[in-house]
Amino acid sequence: MSDKNMPVYDHLGELRNRIVITAVFFFLFMVVGLFFAKPVIVYLQSDNVAKDIQMNAFNLTDPLKVYIDFAFIIALLLSLPVALYQIWAFISPGLFENERKVTLSYIPISFLLFAAGLSFGYFILFPLVVHFMSNIANSLNVEGEYGINEYFSFLFSLILPFGLLFQFPVLVMFLTRLGLVTPHFLRKIRRFAYFGIIVVAGLISPPELISHLTITVPLIILYEISILISANAYKKRLKAEEEAMLDLELEKTHLD
Repeated sequence: MSDKNMPVYDHLGELRNRIVITAVFFFLFMVVGLFFAKPVIVYLQSDNVAKDIQMNAFNLTDPLKVYIDFAFIIALLLSLPVALYQIWAFISPGLFENERKVTLSYIPISFLLFAAGLSFGYFILFPLVVHFMSNIANSLNVEGEYGINEYFSFLFSLILPFGLLFQFPVLVMFLTRLGLVTPHFLRKIRRFAYFGIIVVAGLISPPELISHLTITVPLIILYEISILISANAYKKRLKAEEEAMLDLELEKTHLD
């Protein structure tokens, strides 16, 4: 029986198996993350942003929590390609042959974009926010005493969303190849997308123009790149559909 003709129960069973595979790899990478967490934490503590900040543990379990959080982030990053492959393997039977090859290439691109989003959040956004907060504290003559758990929790809350936001071009490309999104639709909602980007940038950036533009402009560029990617993927999908129709017509001719 082909995958396209599998009953719903078998599809659910396959989905369960792929979720289990992803969970097993995540657990294994979590163990690996426990070994790499300490050097990563030490490196970030010695970075320019944090080197002048005296970090404290306000609770007995704070150092352990930070350790586990870093192991979790490392496992998330390492298991991302596995999760993406399992998603691709689950839906690939419903794609054309050339679409399977193209969508498989999305996996390394998605991983690189996630890493790029984390880098943008850490190297650009985070220093701006820390500098702004430090200036406010100095203007009020406030001596900062920071908990290590609060510091890294704040760091994660800033950079992880950008890892997800930078997945948008791949998501658009994927949905376009599935026929769920078109470049015309993305152009049509451009003004609403820009408004949403401005609102999001205003919520996460310090309340001053340079910081706001530093976040807004890259996100707008990312959206425009997504439109171009969607247009290219849309053309390829139309071409794939035409080739599939020609193949069907040739098969019918041979059968006749």
